[in-house]
Amino acid sequence: MQFLAYILVYPLLWIISILPFPILYLISDGLYLLMYHIVAYRKKVVKSNIKLVFPEKTDEEVLIITKKFYKHLCDMFLEMAKTLTISEKELNKRFKIKNPEEFKRLESLNKSIILMFGHYASWEWSVVLQNYINFNGLAVYKKLSNKYFDNLVRRMRSKFNTTLISTKETINTINENESQNIKSIMAFLSDQSPRLTKEVYWGHFMGVEVPCFTGAERLAKKLDLTTAFLKVTKVKRGHYEAEIMTLAEDSTVYKDYELTDMFLREVEKQIHEAPEYYFWTHKRWKYKDQKPE
Repeated sequence: MQFLAYILVYPLLWIISILPFPILYLISDGLYLLMYHIVAYRKKVVKSNIKLVFPEKTDEEVLIITKKFYKHLCDMFLEMAKTLTISEKELNKRFKIKNPEEFKRLESLNKSIILMFGHYASWEWSVVLQNYINFNGLAVYKKLSNKYFDNLVRRMRSKFNTTLISTKETINTINENESQNIKSIMAFLSDQSPRLTKEVYWGHFMGVEVPCFTGAERLAKKLDLTTAFLKVTKVKRGHYEAEIMTLAEDSTVYKDYELTDMFLREVEKQIHEAPEYYFWTHKRWKYKDQKPE
């Protein structure tokens, strides 16, 4: 069944990937009508999330954000497919780094770098970052249950020399690299909901107390790595800009969870500036009322 699903979907993805961008976005407009008005894909979750973190907004304001979000979501789905065949030159044009000199400065510290992302704007096209760095580029991702699609995702995200490592491979890979003095930049999507355990850290995100992913911070402190945040903004349709922001050159001097909180504050700033580009279909606040006594 896994292979059948793959051979049915892959040709469609490939066809989408070779389309010119104007046609791609015409399809995205049609997909928006389908997902928002007909299928109503996770619409209740999206509106619930937006109302939760923006209680001051009127129903009309929430509706405007919701519609803008779905338009962006459809663009992003098709842009992900476009990654399959997009050229390096085209991607460099559409995903620009504002301050590449900061990468060079951090590399000059001769320490591996933890690079934290949020589910904001476009994280898929950040694979082009490898063009700006000398260090080994690693991206941590959650392995897909369908091995054929998992291989496809690895192929797409690795086409510009970034190496994907699954969450289970992370610690061993990083420890091995450090022991061999191989310097790396390791990308973590760090605004996800972790598995709920007694030991999980509860912090505040968009004014709501939730369990927080702390794996990136723990590795940075344990191995004395630099910690940074990649701020990705959407300039216009199909064009993004990224800025590397150093959170800590010496991560070991920070208190537990302080770096995680610093990262969350940066993501919050972006959400307040343009909330339509956050990934609202994600059930980020699903455990908000489940903190143990």
